[in-house]
Amino acid sequence: MSAFISLPQFCRFGRFAAILFTCLLLLFACGSQDWRTASRESAGIAASPVTSRQAVLQVYGADTWGWRGWFAIHTWIAAKPTDASAYTVYEVIGWRQSRGLPVVRIEQDVPDRYWFGERPRLLKELHGDGVDQLIAAVDQAAKGYPWPETYKAFPGPNSNTFTAWIGKKVPELGLELPFSAIGSGYTDQAVEGK
Repeated sequence: MSAFISLPQFCRFGRFAAILFTCLLLLFACGSQDWRTASRESAGIAASPVTSRQAVLQVYGADTWGWRGWFAIHTWIAAKPTDASAYTVYEVIGWRQSRGLPVVRIEQDVPDRYWFGERPRLLKELHGDGVDQLIAAVDQAAKGYPWPETYKAFPGPNSNTFTAWIGKKVPELGLELPFSAIGSGYTDQAVEGK
């Protein structure tokens, strides 16, 4: 019996060590932050409703929490009618379902909030003349969302399904969600399946 490891044995060990190292690295990368203490502060993207009188309609996206953020984003819409003193945020949040709440959330809130530590990106912005009419159409579409009590991360309906639904109902938005908005195609599949 030799005291040395053969080349094939070394290669198998090397592969095992590499896989183990990668798994540990991924585990630590995903668990380095607690969602309960992650930032939900404003990213400073949206204009202050106190200083801006004009109507504003914005669509945001931010990486989702944890490992899913490597592949997917969470999207939401923020709207401020002319002379309004606050923004209304339209979004779907899956954890609300487990608490017996509708997954659709329409509330006055910070429009450009970090999504549990992830900085939002502005995907679309409209402001000024004609935007008040679009805001009214977005509000109506959001309130008519066909899955207000249902959330499924994949294939949907989820937060991206909600934003895509509004984009379909209000085509004047010219909304095109990125590939990472997983679930945005669920609206098409649901319509085709009926």
